[in-house]
Amino acid sequence: MDGLSQLKQIVKKISLEEGINNTNIPFVKIFKSLSSGEVLHTMYEPSLFIILQGSKTVMVGDKIFEYDSASYFISSTFLAVSGKVIQASEKEPFISIQILFSQEQIFQAFEEFSMNLNKVDTTNFSASTYILDDNLKGSILRLVKLNETPKDVEVLSKIYLKEILYRLLVSNQNIELQQLAFIESNSYKISKAITFINQNLHETFLMDDIAKSVNMSISSFHKHFKTITGISPLQYAKS
Repeated sequence: MDGLSQLKQIVKKISLEEGINNTNIPFVKIFKSLSSGEVLHTMYEPSLFIILQGSKTVMVGDKIFEYDSASYFISSTFLAVSGKVIQASEKEPFISIQILFSQEQIFQAFEEFSMNLNKVDTTNFSASTYILDDNLKGSILRLVKLNETPKDVEVLSKIYLKEILYRLLVSNQNIELQQLAFIESNSYKISKAITFINQNLHETFLMDDIAKSVNMSISSFHKHFKTITGISPLQYAKS
């Protein structure tokens, strides 16, 4: 039985409601949908998403990503997205797993595994889809299987998450995460700015002040913010 089939077997044992379901692992969520076609607007936290059954389209700004069980979607920062399940039914519902992580966890993993990585200087969009390989599937399986042994979650979940981040960081694909690992990178600075905006949505603040706080000129801040998120800082704050 391959990794994906084993993941399905584990998830089948969980009593899932339609929508977002929490698990025994604090940073792992499972989404279930019995129908397709409805567009849902939401905010993605930094996360890895894999699909166990069905397919989905995610729209971020003017970019569109479609993925299924053969690939995964990654968001390296907080993103305003519109998602639409493409394939789902009551008999075969859409089921996906979300694994959340923080910028600090990426940085810590990079510090530990830095000998395997090269510095990335370019600024790229903060989301993409990639082929889900067997190594990453195996790492995810080890993490999700902890749902069956809650007593092991506190210790082992952190180890398995680090293993997943390692797989993502050393992959030649995940430029988005590799950029976050460098404090001086524009991606790291914009991610810090996004975190500030999310934590102060009900406060009054100026974008100029946020740009200064991350050591960027206002023009550079706006340029790189839109490159990374697909929208302007003001649009993001209003989304």
